[in-house]
Amino acid sequence: MGNMSSRQLVKAALAHQQTDRVPYCIEFTEGAGKLLQPFLDGKTLPQFIGNDVLCIWPPWWGWHELAADWRQLDRPCSPERIVGWGSYGEFKDSIAAARQDYDPYVLAIIYGSHFEKANAARGIENFLADMAGDSDWAKQFLQRIIDRNMAMLENILAIKDIDGVLLGSDWGTQTDLILSPAMWEDMIAPGEQREYDLVHAYGKDVWLHSCGKIEKVIPRLIDMGLNVLNPVQPEAMDIASLKARFGEKLTFWGGVSTQRTLPFGTSEQVKAEARAVREMMSRGGGYVFAPAQAIQEDVPVANMLALLEVAKEGRPPR
Repeated sequence: MGNMSSRQLVKAALAHQQTDRVPYCIEFTEGAGKLLQPFLDGKTLPQFIGNDVLCIWPPWWGWHELAADWRQLDRPCSPERIVGWGSYGEFKDSIAAARQDYDPYVLAIIYGSHFEKANAARGIENFLADMAGDSDWAKQFLQRIIDRNMAMLENILAIKDIDGVLLGSDWGTQTDLILSPAMWEDMIAPGEQREYDLVHAYGKDVWLHSCGKIEKVIPRLIDMGLNVLNPVQPEAMDIASLKARFGEKLTFWGGVSTQRTLPFGTSEQVKAEARAVREMMSRGGGYVFAPAQAIQEDVPVANMLALLEVAKEGRPPR
């Protein structure tokens, strides 16, 4: 499988094929990216990082000047107000411009699927109380959010250059789910399924970002058609166990410690963990190499460069 483009490499990984090189997608916060500026040697930051996955933010929507009662314990009575942002034309042009240098796998990043959209409006404590104490209203609210998501997803999915869509919803703490598996099934799964089915109907892959220990619902996510799970935090879940139990059906993106090794380890420790995680998680395909979260500015630059050195091993120069 030599001489594969980045897109072909990622697609092969998602198809659980063993490849000569493991694809990678490493994200940096704005502050961390600034720390790398002295090392770019005339390249742009994306060119220097060289990710096989091109993460790009499509037009989306959010809440707009909600009245004060939305943040109170009682069910709000004032109307929902939303605002959309972005241009589909500019979004398409930005993909085309980014693809001039190489052929990446294009991933549309959508954080805040419906659970997070709901608790962004109400505050997470209030919305968890809604789910427990006023479940009919909570379900209706989640459904209205999904209805809006579906309309915007249709426009995004119609863009042929997009290969996959990432939907973000943080359902976990570092010790367990925020809500019971039964409540997740009742409240969250129906809307997720609608979105997954729509993405698949357009021939695209479904990626999920959900922080924390969510392994109780991983079997259901696989049944629902999830293709890629992120961030795979080693502080929250046993990643070797995840690979052994689910690795034949699910691709993982993440796994290198961003809470311990990257900020507090030496560059040699970063390299050792990165290579060990990559080797274990990529057996039989099904892995996109990355740290568990975007790298922040608390990570020493030497450790950022060490991680990128490992990521680029075996990659032809660009």
